[in-house]
Parts: sequence; structure tokens; C-alpha cells
Amino acid sequence: MTAAAVLFDMDGLLIDSEPLWYAVEAAAVERMGGTWGPEHQIALIGGTLDASCRYMIELTGSSVAVDELSDLLIADMAAAFRAGRPPVHEGALELIDGVRAAGVRTGLVSSSYRVIVDAALDLLGRKRFDVSVAGDEVSRGKPDPEPYRTACALLGVAAGQTVVLEDAVNGVISAEAAGCVVVAVPSVAPIEASPRRDVVRRLVDIDVEWLVSLPGRPV
Repeated sequence: MTAAAVLFDMDGLLIDSEPLWYAVEAAAVERMGGTWGPEHQIALIGGTLDASCRYMIELTGSSVAVDELSDLLIADMAAAFRAGRPPVHEGALELIDGVRAAGVRTGLVSSSYRVIVDAALDLLGRKRFDVSVAGDEVSRGKPDPEPYRTACALLGVAAGQTVVLEDAVNGVISAEAAGCVVVAVPSVAPIEASPRRDVVRRLVDIDVEWLVSLPGRPV
């Protein structure tokens, strides 16, 4: 069985934006009177922006509103994306193009809000994706399955025939709960392999023929 679709996470997987997120979050926390370390980023990676803001407010004891902090982070990240600061990971564009050349549809599923996703699409190329789902377009973000279920519904494909590439545990949980086949490419925190989850080190290590054949693999 050939995959009906391949869905890609964005931050940390296709785009090396986690260092940029770290810098933006650290600057915000410092303005709120706190300090930010790698352990804090690991706790939040792949989750929703709302959860990240609540975590940062609790960490610092700040009285800033969640919406205010969220708007600040979004504005800073969108500006950085438009400036072309986050590099695209090696092999990312070639992998997407290879999947499409194999006749398989593609989608982008991100926890980032639409304004950031749109800026990223300008870097990646909008025509490389049939659909995209942003974090502010679902009622429950990763690790809930809603983002990946939404993408499958938009494409009209079954989750069991869909392969997801993710770099974060929250994203893996989301995709697997939706019923998708998952390939993990860890960025910041390690991810364990399982009978239905392969783990590879880099996008350039992924063979397209192997990737699109995963839904037909015996368990």
C-alpha cells in the first residue's frame, strides 16, 4: 500500500526554528523578570502557544495576560521568519518534492499560528503543500489528535494511510492518536522507536520509496 498523504510538522522538522523560538522566548521571559533555559524549551516543544504562554507566566509569576504574551511572541517570530532568519533543514525541500513526484499528496501541520505558518510557507514554497493547518485553526492543539485529523479530513484521506513526520514528542502523540503512521526525526529532545514508529536522525537519511510504503508495512 502506498501512502495517500505525507504530513510534515514545521518547527524543528522542516525549518531550524527552535533556536529562534528559544531566543524569542528567552527575551520575553527576561522582560518578565525571569530566566529561561534549555530545560524549559524541552518542556514545551511541539505544544500549543497558549500552553507555552501559561508556562512562562507561571514560571516568572508575571501578571501579563496570556493573550498579550501570545501576541508578542507571534509578532517577534513572524518578523524573524519574514527576515529569512530560520534556515530550512538539509534535505527538507528535496524530500517534499520527492514525495510529490511519487504522486503522494502533502500537508503542513504546525502548532504555530497562521501568520507564522504563512511566513514559513513563503520560505518553503506554497506549492509544495496541498493543505496546511495552523495552531490557531484548531480548538485543541498537539498533543491532541485534532490537528492531524483536520489535515486528513481536508485531504479526504484515511489516517491509517497517512504518514506523519515529526520532531517532537507532543507531535508524535498527536499523530499517533489520530491513527497516522509516524516517522520521528528528533530535534531537541529524544524520541523512542516503536513497532509502528521509526526514528531517523536526519531528513536526508529518508528514502522516499520507503517512506510512502510505510502504511502497507506489516505490524
